[in-house]
Amino acid sequence: MAPANRACRLNMLKGSRDAIVHRLQPVSIHGQLSYDVHYKFEDEADGQVRIARVGGEAIAPGVQEGDRVRLDFLVGVVTAVHKAHLKPG
Repeated sequence: MAPANRACRLNMLKGSRDAIVHRLQPVSIHGQLSYDVHYKFEDEADGQVRIARVGGEAIAPGVQEGDRVRLDFLVGVVTAVHKAHLKPG
């Protein structure tokens, strides 16, 4: 992917991308539980692990480390984590 296209995909205004969850770390800030979701984009085999902090209500029930997920983005920020459907293969 060309650098300009890659930057656009990483900073999308609104959209979704598939990723693999590498770690879910609970974080409590002033009693409010959130999670740091450590993930790699599925279409970037040698990509870096990224971290998104989201509220527990934004993570679909049952999401675990190693799961394939779909991340929703708004202005480049992860707003929701959904279990991804398996691709037919």
